[in-house]
Amino acid sequence: MITDYDMTSIIGSLIIFCFCPLLGGLPLIDWLTYGLKGQKLSQLGTGNVSVSAAFYHGGTLVGVLAVLSEAGKGIVAVLLARYFFPFEPFWEVMALIALIIGRYWRGKGAGTTNLFWGMMVHDWAATFLTALIGFTSFTIFRDRVTGRLVALFLLAFILTVRHPYDLVYILLAWSLSGLMAWIFYKIPDDLSLPETGVKSSSRTMFAFFRGEKSLLCLNDKLEADKVGQKAANLAYLRSLGYGVPNGWILLPGDDPQTLLDYIDPSLEHPFVVRSSAMGEDTETASAAGQYLTRLNITNQEALKAAIFDCLAAYNHPHAVKYRRDRGQSDEEIALLIQKQIEGTVSGVAFSRDPVNPLNNCVIIEALPGAANQIVSGKITPEQYQVEVYDKLENDVINIKKIQQIPSRNIPDFIIEKVAILARNIENLYHGIPQDIEWTYDGEALWILQTRSITNLQPIWTRKIASEVIPGVIRPLTWSINQPLTCGVWGDIFTLVLKEKASDLDFDQTATLHYQQAYFNATLLGQIFRRMGLPPESLEFLTRGEKITKPSLASTISNLPGLWRLFTKEWTLTKDFWQDYRQRFKPQLEKLQHQEIQQLSPQELLKNIEKILSILKPTTYYSILAPLSLSLRQALLKVSPEQLNNHSTPEIAALQALEKLANEITSLIDVKNINTAEDLFSALAQNQKGQNLIQKFDLIVENYGYLSDVATDISIPCWRDHPNIVKTLLTQLTQNHSQRKNNVKKNNNNWRIKNVQKRLDLKGKVTEIYSQFLAQLRWHFLELADYLITKGIIQESQDIFELTYAEILELMEDEDKKNDAELNKKIKQRKQQFEINKSLKRIPYIVYGNIAPIPENEPELSKSSYRKFKGIGASFGQVEGYIRICRNFQQIGEINSQTILVIPYADSGWGPLLANAGGIIAEVGGALSHGAIIAREYGIPAVMNIDHATEIFQEGQRVKIDGQQGIIELLEN
Repeated sequence: MITDYDMTSIIGSLIIFCFCPLLGGLPLIDWLTYGLKGQKLSQLGTGNVSVSAAFYHGGTLVGVLAVLSEAGKGIVAVLLARYFFPFEPFWEVMALIALIIGRYWRGKGAGTTNLFWGMMVHDWAATFLTALIGFTSFTIFRDRVTGRLVALFLLAFILTVRHPYDLVYILLAWSLSGLMAWIFYKIPDDLSLPETGVKSSSRTMFAFFRGEKSLLCLNDKLEADKVGQKAANLAYLRSLGYGVPNGWILLPGDDPQTLLDYIDPSLEHPFVVRSSAMGEDTETASAAGQYLTRLNITNQEALKAAIFDCLAAYNHPHAVKYRRDRGQSDEEIALLIQKQIEGTVSGVAFSRDPVNPLNNCVIIEALPGAANQIVSGKITPEQYQVEVYDKLENDVINIKKIQQIPSRNIPDFIIEKVAILARNIENLYHGIPQDIEWTYDGEALWILQTRSITNLQPIWTRKIASEVIPGVIRPLTWSINQPLTCGVWGDIFTLVLKEKASDLDFDQTATLHYQQAYFNATLLGQIFRRMGLPPESLEFLTRGEKITKPSLASTISNLPGLWRLFTKEWTLTKDFWQDYRQRFKPQLEKLQHQEIQQLSPQELLKNIEKILSILKPTTYYSILAPLSLSLRQALLKVSPEQLNNHSTPEIAALQALEKLANEITSLIDVKNINTAEDLFSALAQNQKGQNLIQKFDLIVENYGYLSDVATDISIPCWRDHPNIVKTLLTQLTQNHSQRKNNVKKNNNNWRIKNVQKRLDLKGKVTEIYSQFLAQLRWHFLELADYLITKGIIQESQDIFELTYAEILELMEDEDKKNDAELNKKIKQRKQQFEINKSLKRIPYIVYGNIAPIPENEPELSKSSYRKFKGIGASFGQVEGYIRICRNFQQIGEINSQTILVIPYADSGWGPLLANAGGIIAEVGGALSHGAIIAREYGIPAVMNIDHATEIFQEGQRVKIDGQQGIIELLEN
């Protein structure tokens, strides 16, 4: 039987859970602002429909009415809960939670006013005490972000103290504070809007609650969106201990009188006024020469005039045109008023050559006196090129070369200091080349300005790309790989960043320079900084480089995105095997059982479309599985040597050939076997040998998808050229007695087992991904045979000189084809391919979108260095003789005395590498295919030696330390 009390409780619960969210969601503030001012807050500023937005856009009257409306909501919610549950105060807290959820969900506001006035009715003493302590701390520290969190913590803590035995009440009190903290994080801050947009009647309130100190200086932590990038850069460098003259900031819209009252220039202590506009000195726009700088200010009147001149310069026609040309909005200009340094020597330094990006020197221009002489362009400065390098033997910075200049006035030690300073500052800005203005006063080196060299943006790196898809790439391969790679990376980053990714162009993730793949390091750096991760995270995840830990604050602020990524990582195995059973396996089996020679061109194209559609999810797994493996290895502290790689295609294929080699050595005497032809002729002499040949054919069939480069469909697979595999088998047979045994692994530890599962997953993903790419290759080759019969192309490899879009266009309109023009295009592309293939010293870093042609002389091979440092990928030390092998077509004699130098390694390289005594690779890390094979067979290996195939010469004797990653040249 339901009593009156039960009925009252049911009605009260329904009102709290249903009516309170609706009440909170009523857009009363929006209605008030629209009714009184004709403005919709949801379409202005940050889009928040909040009390602060009402003050900002509507003025004092609208703001006060907004306060009253939202205060009324909070009071009503608490009084309703008290009416239905007079002896259970936790219901009042629950009502406020429901109200604030509705306020955020429907009303697009934080509900701060709702909370304050609702809590005043609920527990005025606790609210008053919280407000008093919170307001006092805010007045002292003036940091509203910290102030909010402190106030919420205090509120929950005080309520807990006042209700120590009510567990439900305590839980709800902390939930309420946590909800508010989460909402504050999610919504943009109206108080971050520029003060110049505030209604004049509300300016005083906004100036106070924004929380800035009355005088900001370069000793403070400054934000670029408030004070401009120039001032923020200098404050950052000053905080790190660099020599930056102290200065004060005039914020946009602020009255300069406060600064004028504080700063007292004189002849003995002159000042300088500089612009620090929004959009100035950024990565994409320097605004050099667009705004005004006033020097040698020695009295108050001159300072006042300089301030107004610099403010007025923001609206000069040439400055306005500069912003228009770069799509910048007219925002605001802050000013930087600094103590002026009387320099004895001054100049500018470019951490990279802005004219020739292939020049690895620091470019310095200097003159006696002040720096403005140089930037004015009226006096020709002394110019220096300084090569800075890190010498392995003593691990210090040295100056390698200083260009000789007639009538020099600048001492060497100043040039050296500036060069080292330039590279250090570049490193601070994540490798982005810097343009630095400096001066030397006879005792110390001072930084007056640093900004990005805009024409050297973006920065492209092939450090990572050359392992993913190495070598010179043909048009068909790139037309398929580029949208796949960019699209999948874009999906992963968007999953984490959500709205933070809205302005990022993921189509720019990768490009071609010299027909080789490069990743956009600038874009990746932006992405990782937005994720709250160190900018070098990608190097860590794919190559095993060391990185710094992200700060706790950045981790907390990015928890929602990281949680979304974590959930994908957590379900990765389940998701993959579900896709494998439902999509990958059925499609592969269908393709493998088809006689593609019997398919019509239309059927071939249909199959190609199916393969491309399924390559997107397989590409997703091929990216996420290695990242997941790297993360788990790092978190669980499992070294690569503790893992068993038998499930990876490179090891599985190698072991199959090794097993066959063992059977061969037990059947025939291999001492007289010199070539693959000798071996297979000997096997064909009897039935047992013929059975082994059949086993070989089966291995080629099972692992026929392996190649030099699995991601490049223009590269032949094992199935296409089984003679290469025969050569590899012959070497395995010849070196049977010399080869080391497989390294035994102990994987009983739970941490190792956990990481091992991810490694096994990565191996299966690589297998599936490679098989689909091989099928794609074979389908295009079959399509090429059709085009040859029609006289459209001349040979099967020609199809790889066309893009996928060009092939589709060709197949749709065969009758209107222009054979002469098409073959001319193919011929030109082949010639360009050979030119790019012959280039030496291809840079690993390209600055900007114009890639200069590198010098073709392999100067690096003449290096006088005796030691080289890379990434240690497999433990052990070995001495031996260099053999350079750039691809499978260069296979020569390889034995335990051979130190094999390779540009990269893919799954198909396994049998080749297993014969070597040591391995040196130009690219790769601890998880690369070459490293996996080396560890599995106990072969010392060093990865990531730039231009290794050019540095070392055939027959040189070297020593490898696979743990330290050091290579020592023992003789020239």
